[in-house]
Amino acid sequence: MSEVLSQNEIDSLLQALNSGELDVEEIKEGPERPVKNYDFARPSKFSKDHLRTLEIIFENYGRVLSSALPGYLRKAVQVEVISSEAVTFSEFSNALSNPVLLAIVNFEPLNGTILMELATNLGFVMVDRMLGGVGLPLEKTREFSEIELLIIERLLNVCVNQLREPWANVLDLRPRLERIETNSQFAQLISPTEMAAIVTLNVRIGETEGLMNFCLPYLTLKEVMDKLNTKYWYANAQTFEVEENSEQIQALIAKAPMPIKAVLGSSYVSVTDFLNLQLGDIIRLDKKVDEELDVFVGNIHKFKALPGAVEDNYAVRLTSIIREG
Repeated sequence: MSEVLSQNEIDSLLQALNSGELDVEEIKEGPERPVKNYDFARPSKFSKDHLRTLEIIFENYGRVLSSALPGYLRKAVQVEVISSEAVTFSEFSNALSNPVLLAIVNFEPLNGTILMELATNLGFVMVDRMLGGVGLPLEKTREFSEIELLIIERLLNVCVNQLREPWANVLDLRPRLERIETNSQFAQLISPTEMAAIVTLNVRIGETEGLMNFCLPYLTLKEVMDKLNTKYWYANAQTFEVEENSEQIQALIAKAPMPIKAVLGSSYVSVTDFLNLQLGDIIRLDKKVDEELDVFVGNIHKFKALPGAVEDNYAVRLTSIIREG
C-alpha cells in the first residue's frame, strides 16, 4: 500500500482476517506489478539524460563546424543533429559499409578513443572542392586514393579540432586524429558487446547531403559520465560563458590594432596649382602652429591634441576627449 495505515486500521484488518470476512488468497491474487525485462547483453549504461546532453554538445559542435568548414571548402555548410541512441559496438560496426571513411580520434585526457564516420559521398565532395571542382559526388562509389585520403585527412583534422569548444563545459578536451580507416574490419577498438552512444549528424555541403556518425564508447566516457547531465552542463556553461569567454574576448580586443591619425590641417588648391607643385613648395593649411589638432580613431573624431616632438619623432599631446565611450 502506498499509504501508511493507522493503528485502528491495522486492528480492523486483523479482525477481518480472523473473522473470515477477508480472504488471504484474494489479497495474494491482486493486480500484479508490470515487470520490465532486463537485457544483460545490452545494459543501460546511457540514460536519456546522458543522450540528451550529448545532443546538446553536438548541436554546439554543428554550429562551430558550420562556421569552420566553409573557409576551406568555399561553399555553404550546414550541420545539424538528427538523433542519439545507445547501442552495442557490434551493431554500429555491422552497419558500416565498405569502403568507409572512419576517423579514429584519441580523446585525451580520457583513456580511450572515439570513432567518427563520414559518408563517402561527402568525402568525394570535399576532395572535389579542395581541388577546384564544383563539389559533386561520384556516381559510383570506389576506393579512395592515397592523395584523396591525404586531402580528407586535412579536413578531418579540422573537424576533430573543433570538438574542443563544445566539450569545454565538461572537460578540457585535447582530441587528436590518430588515423583514418577505409575498412571497418580494422576499427574493432572495443568488445563487440560493449555499449556506445551514437550521435548522428546531417551534413549538407552545397546541394549534397550525408551523415556524420560519432561512436562514443562507454569505456571512454566513463570518467565524465556524472558530468553528462543537463543540470551540470547548463550550470557550467553559464560559468564558462561569464568568466572564460569574457576574458578571451577582452584579450582578443586588447590585441586588435586600431588606426589613429592626427590631422595637421586642410587646404584647397586649384587643379593648375596641383599639377605645378614642385619640391620645396609650401601649402598653407587652415591651422595655426599653436592651435589644437583633430585626432581620429578610425573615422571617429575622438581627441584634441597639440603638436610636438619626442626625440627625433613627431608626436601629439592629447588635451581633451571629444566623445566618450
